Amino acid sequence: MSTVLVVEDSVTQREMITDLLKGSGLTVTIATDGVEALEQIQVHRPDLVVLDIVMPRMNGYEVCRRLKADPKTQKVPVVMCSSKGEEFDRYWGMKQGADAYIAKPFQPTELVGTVKQLLRG
Repeated sequence: MSTVLVVEDSVTQREMITDLLKGSGLTVTIATDGVEALEQIQVHRPDLVVLDIVMPRMNGYEVCRRLKADPKTQKVPVVMCSSKGEEFDRYWGMKQGADAYIAKPFQPTELVGTVKQLLRG
């Protein structure tokens, strides 16, 4: 069974994403900001990371850059999931190494489908 780390500072969003992923048969761990996410990833490497961009302490772009720069974590797929839905935000997210970019609000099937596809990758 695959483990997905959900990094999201909004409790509502975090719970919704967690429920969706658990409902599709995945194991979910959570982090509330970028610093906590990086600490957790060093201890328990997830199979995929769902990453918000706007968060306290360290934003999603920085977390993604650090994951992709580290040989131990560079192969972990990252799905950026953010309310920043402009074309530039999407471009910048992919430029940091994200494997997919989903703008909020999103369709549940879009998130689950993207996650499942990357896990199969």
